[in-house]
Parts: sequence; C-alpha cells; structure tokens
Amino acid sequence: MKILDCTLRDGGYYTNWDFDSKIVDVYIQAMNVLPIDYIELGYRSIPTKEYMGKFGYSPVSVLRHIKTTCIKKIAVMLNEKNTRPEDLDTLLVPIQGLVDMIRIAVDPNNFDRAVILAQSIKTLGFEVGFNTMYMSKWDDYEGFLSKLNKINKVADLFCMVDSFGGVSPEELKAIFQTVKQNTTCPVGFHGHNNLQLGLVNTLTAIECGIDYVDATILGMGRGAGNLNMELLLTYLNKGGLEVDFNVLGDVITAFQSLHDKYQWGTNLPYMLSGANSISQKEVMDWVANRTYSFNSIVRALDNKRNKVKDNAHYSVLRADKVEKVLIIGGGNSVLEHQEAIKEYIHNNPDMPLLFVTARHAALYNEVVNKKYYCLVGNEAKRLSQNISGTDFKGECLLSPYPRTMGTEVPVYAEKCTQELSQISFTNTYMDSCTAVALQTAIELQADKIYLIGYDGYQGQVLSEKEMDLTNENRTLFLSFTNVTGKILTSLTPSLYKELNVESIYQYL
Repeated sequence: MKILDCTLRDGGYYTNWDFDSKIVDVYIQAMNVLPIDYIELGYRSIPTKEYMGKFGYSPVSVLRHIKTTCIKKIAVMLNEKNTRPEDLDTLLVPIQGLVDMIRIAVDPNNFDRAVILAQSIKTLGFEVGFNTMYMSKWDDYEGFLSKLNKINKVADLFCMVDSFGGVSPEELKAIFQTVKQNTTCPVGFHGHNNLQLGLVNTLTAIECGIDYVDATILGMGRGAGNLNMELLLTYLNKGGLEVDFNVLGDVITAFQSLHDKYQWGTNLPYMLSGANSISQKEVMDWVANRTYSFNSIVRALDNKRNKVKDNAHYSVLRADKVEKVLIIGGGNSVLEHQEAIKEYIHNNPDMPLLFVTARHAALYNEVVNKKYYCLVGNEAKRLSQNISGTDFKGECLLSPYPRTMGTEVPVYAEKCTQELSQISFTNTYMDSCTAVALQTAIELQADKIYLIGYDGYQGQVLSEKEMDLTNENRTLFLSFTNVTGKILTSLTPSLYKELNVESIYQYL
C-alpha cells in the first residue's frame, strides 16, 4: 500500500493555494523523512478569472525547485471539467521530468471524456490517476460503474473519493468490491471527515486490500477536511510502520498557525452535508460568510435535504406611501444619542422605523411609530432575545422568496411578517439586512431616507469582518443612490463617505 499526502493541493481551498515558502520547505523536508510515497503539490490550471495562488498553477519554476529538494514521487492534479486534450501541450509538456503522476479530478458524468483526456496524458509519459468524485452517489449515475473497465490499460490509479464525507465502512466495502470487479489497475481511497469517518473508512479500505490512501497534515482540506496524516501514521506505527515522530511534530507545528486561522474541521453543517451528500463547496462558502448564522446554515441544509426551495412563504409587502423613513443600524451612536433620537421620533409619528438589526430595538419599543424589523441571518433570534412576544408591536420583513438560507421568524411574529417581492436597486448582497431596509424604503416611496447607527469603523487596520461589512454597506449605499437618485442622510456621526451626514440635533 502507498500513502499519498495532498496537503498543499486539498488544503489550498482554504489559502487560495498560497503557502508561505518556509512552511513548504518544512513540509518537503518532513515528507522526505516520513513514510510517504507521493506528495500532491497542487493543480496545473489554465488561467481563470478567480485568484489562485502558487499551488493553484504549480509553475515550472516552483516544481523545478521542489524537485531538487524532494526525494518522493510528485503528483499534480488537473480538473477535468476545465481541461481538454489540446491544453496538455501548455499544462503538461513543460513539466515532463518534474512530475511523476497526473491525477484527474473526475465528475462521474464526465467519465468518458476523462478517459480520452487520460489517454492523452499517458502518451506524455506520466502515471495517470483518476480521482473520481461523489462516491456516495455513484449508484445514481446510470451505467457509471460498468464503464470502469475502460481505464484498465490507461490508469495507474483509480481513487475513490468520498467527496461528501458520508460513506459508511459497510458501503465502502461494497463499493470497493464492485470497483475491483471492473478494474485491473490499483485502487485508492480519499476520505473526507464530515462524519469523522476518515480514519475508520481508510482502515476499512486497507483491510479490503486498497493500494493507495490519501491523507493531509492536520486534516487540512476542503470543507470539513481529510483524514489527519499524523493520525494515520500513528495508527500504522502500531503495526510496525517506522515513523519519525520528531519530524512529524515539526511539520504539524508548521501548519498549526494555518489551522488556527482557518479552523477547518467538521461541525454540524458539515455533518449534515456529509450525511445527505450535499456539496461541500457550497457549505464551505456558507460557513465562511459572516452574515449566515449556524442555525441558518443548518436550516438551508435541511431545505436541501427535503428538496424544497425554502421552508416558508409569506405575503408580499403592501404599504402606503410615506414622506420619510428612519433606518436604524447597530452602531454605538444609537446609544450615545438615544434621547435625541427618541425626541426626533416623537416629533415625527408618521415616520416608519426600519430596524436593520434588533440590537437596539428594545430602546424604541414604546414609541408609537410603525416599526419594521428586517430578518436576515441571526436577526430572528436576536429579535426574540430583545423583545418578548407580549412587547412586540411591529412587523417583520424578509428578503424575496426563496431565501438562500431558508426562513426563520419568531413564533410570535408569524402573523405579522411579510416578504419583499424583489431587491431592485442592486444584484449584490441581496441577503443583507441593509438591502432589505433600503428596498423597503423604495416600496414605501419615501422621499427622505434617514439613517442612524451606521458609524463605520475607526482605525487604519480593520478586522476581516469589519472590512467585509464596510464594503457591503458602501456598495449598497452607492447602488441605492445611483439607481434611485435619492440621497441617504445619516443623522448620527458616520465614516461612510457615501452618506450625507447631518446632525439630528438641528431637527429638535
């Protein structure tokens, strides 16, 4: 059995395939000493519009440098969906002699096309591996398993990829037997860890007689990650495999800072996606999105599992025209100027209040003005925490149906909830509370749109979350003004240049 480490290739989904050269040096040195047979460095890719770092393209200069220091076999991966035989002169001819194996990421739907690509790769003198995805769904691809004999004179490896991390040991045994019946080439297993089955499935594959197994340092890999290489080696050491644990400790230490930063590993959303064979890419994007709460991700996954667009549908907002609205954000200025704000609201009883967040909603619960609460992300829970059912005197507003993350509304507000029919002024950040509030101002045909609590963030260095929120708000403010021609005016101090700033005190 051969062991393949694909830390830089699979872990690149978290770093955009950028790794500090010092980490890479430690990694290569460790791989040289550890009982690893192949290292998969990254992808060879045709240019894309999205940024991918060094190991997303694996330039010739990088491969040449690593080849001078690495004594193990080297693999790189091609993504079949983006690669055609005519691309190989550009992608592979320059790396002949630098790379031993080309692995192809294969969607079973494109298996016939992948065989043709593999045949072209083989003529260039490389070992060829098929990383065939979506293992838990192979039975859904009609005729796929019976096609495996097409690779017998082409492939040096057929790797079964548990893309969703949800295959059970018993299922693995059955699939492995079917694969062996239809192939004569070596067979491998690449497990993901959504249900923490990476180790037990790999050990099951070894018991079945697997030829290759994949793992990564600290389990670094897309979504919930992979089997930890250090765990696999520790287990195999019990059976006599020689492992230098000092070297293993060094490479773990080198990657620890990345783990601290990106926090890959399983959680409830990844567990649900694994159990129900739902795309890890989509869940990974959701988990990384600051807007989406844990509960909303779980709800979205539940909707996917039940094959519904959304779990709730409400009547579309119908409202009379108003002269002005006040949009209330979550900044501290709402607290600092609360007496002036309350006086201003008291002086304008016909002015609706649009709460972008329920963070300060309780301060204004007793005012007589019509109140709308925008519910996106975690706001339904925040509203329940800040205002009780007996104190609730308002309406809840939702983004248009269907909502990406599903729908959550406090039980006491079910009969007082409406949804927007559209977000007309922007095609970005459409699941933002600010977008819902600004669209509501459009629906209310307000001539004057005032805001409070959009303070912005002080300082030259902002956190990633602060930068994301700042960019989101700036984009929405600018789009709103450009599309509607209406000025957005902040009545409390704001760092947003896209807002006209006036003092609330001049209106008292």
